[in-house]
Amino acid sequence: MKKFLLLFALLLTVTSSALTSSSLAAPPNIVLIVSDDHRHDFLGFAPGAPTWLETPNLDKMAKGGVWLKNAFVSTSLCSPSRASVLTGQYAHHHGVVDNQRPVSPKLRFFPQDLQAAGYQTSFFGKWHMGHSDDKPQRGFDHWESFKGQGVYFDPEMNVNGVQQKFEGYTTDVLSDRALRWLATRKKDQPFFLYLSYKAVHYPFTPAPRNAQRYAQKKVTYPPTMANVERNYRSQPHWVRARRFGIHGVDHMEGTNFDNDPVPNFDEFYRDYCETVFGLDENIGRVLEGLEKAKLLDGNTLVLYLGDNGFHLGEHGFYDKRDAFETSIRIPMLAYAPKLLAPGKVVEQMVQNIDVAPTLLDIAGVPLDNPQRKASGQKIDGRSFKPLLFGGKLTTEWRKHILYEYYWEWNFPACPTQFALRTDRYKYVFYHGTWDHNSLYDLQTDPTENHNLISVPHYQPMVKEMRKQLFDLLEKSGSTEIPILRPQGDAQYYDRKLPD
Repeated sequence: MKKFLLLFALLLTVTSSALTSSSLAAPPNIVLIVSDDHRHDFLGFAPGAPTWLETPNLDKMAKGGVWLKNAFVSTSLCSPSRASVLTGQYAHHHGVVDNQRPVSPKLRFFPQDLQAAGYQTSFFGKWHMGHSDDKPQRGFDHWESFKGQGVYFDPEMNVNGVQQKFEGYTTDVLSDRALRWLATRKKDQPFFLYLSYKAVHYPFTPAPRNAQRYAQKKVTYPPTMANVERNYRSQPHWVRARRFGIHGVDHMEGTNFDNDPVPNFDEFYRDYCETVFGLDENIGRVLEGLEKAKLLDGNTLVLYLGDNGFHLGEHGFYDKRDAFETSIRIPMLAYAPKLLAPGKVVEQMVQNIDVAPTLLDIAGVPLDNPQRKASGQKIDGRSFKPLLFGGKLTTEWRKHILYEYYWEWNFPACPTQFALRTDRYKYVFYHGTWDHNSLYDLQTDPTENHNLISVPHYQPMVKEMRKQLFDLLEKSGSTEIPILRPQGDAQYYDRKLPD
């Protein structure tokens, strides 16, 4: 009897694997959902989330699909991150280094490769590259977008070149429009749907139905939020200074630089959670629409991710832009009930630059396809399809991630930074601040409160990680942004390599 049960279990495993492999023989439908400013740990099932935060639909994706637990961005800022998703490139390659920089007409977006392979493609929501540009972009057969950051209510959108006004909460409107396209698309072609929400971007604005949902919930402050000496003793000087700028928690009540009202911290925190709840509601609506159309019964993959993290009091900040964990880590979930094993957790580090090569790989579109080859567009990321489906890696997976952020004139308190993060340590180099750099042991100091950069024991590691960081930047090369290597231990730069 035991042998029979063992044989039956083995047969189920083999059958399941065969089903997954054969299902991918046909080009799968792909739904890419990207949110804004959604932290990696603000998921109902995630360790560290507020116990009262509800994300039942994202929880469903994790339970029935794959949670990429250690997902990161290469730049924690809206436009650069979204450009990295679409191109598979670091910001120093695609050149979209801030929220105002125009997109080069030479850039090739991965939906163009899908189009060339026979996919029908659509885009709904926040584009936000080229600042306020809402014109239809290459790679999309159907287009619905708004200018810049957009608004939370009654958006005006460019629908295939024609301006249209819509009434309602923008997160709801975008889901409505995406579901409408799903119902009317051509049924004889595989599709790619890119749903790009404004939510939960600051200023956090929940749907009226969800306002005050968490009004009575207790807010727990992160330990590094306290304005005490122990939180700043070893940190670079800019960290304490930024606390007293426009992104510091001590100056929240009143209005910000855009004349938007800023509530006190507790209201701010609850507004964020209520906006996350509304985002989750709409992700649930999209999943329900896919289920009703029986698309999740077969060859359809849903990938969800945030465009960057967000500080909610950590280090005295409310924003992103820096290399701290709550800024660079993002939620990432893959869901395809008939294709992926349920409840799988991927521990390896993945980045937003990996999205383009992964989705092309899943679609069966080679990176050296003729059109991309002719464009000369290099992809920096790597397909994590084997991590999702359990296939064999051709080479060892990365042991570190590379991060970059470039100083913005309108947010001067946060310096240009380059970072190298392994599964345990993070080294951060600050360009041009004449400040000390950072080294954190993420295992013993997960809140990054104790900077080890000056501790004698760690000097060999500091030297090695800095060399590795700039070797990677040099090897990667830069077509748009000059990255200058530090000369020895001094905080000045030239293009010559140190001896």
